[in-house]
Amino acid sequence: MITISAVSGEPLDVTEHLRAVASPSAGATALFVGTVRDNDPDAAGRVVLLEYSAHPDAERVLGEITASLDTDDVRLAVSHRVGDLAVGDVAIVCAVSSVHRAAAYEVNRELVERVKAELPVWKKQVESDGASAWIGLGGLA
Repeated sequence: MITISAVSGEPLDVTEHLRAVASPSAGATALFVGTVRDNDPDAAGRVVLLEYSAHPDAERVLGEITASLDTDDVRLAVSHRVGDLAVGDVAIVCAVSSVHRAAAYEVNRELVERVKAELPVWKKQVESDGASAWIGLGGLA
């Protein structure tokens, strides 16, 4: 069951995602929270900001990704944020619950990897000296 599938300009609420997948039948919940960090191996300086932008079809694509992983055995909640995110801000939340931990782990990992590879959301990485670079261009193949 898909409980949340959203691309949003608003801050993401981790607790909301956990509540959305909670169920009396769920014995396991796997959670991934991606946050903006102050470093990147390819950056010359300290990262201070990520500017996320999305294709107008991004939310539809996220829904398709989530639907492809939806089974009777899991509950899914996923959101990706767009806009300007400072170091420490939450960029993505994926929560998956299941009767057993194996399915929760596997589906959560697959969901995160597919969002990273397929979602048409791009980020511009800004460093402390003002230098910037586009990172992770992809999606809508």
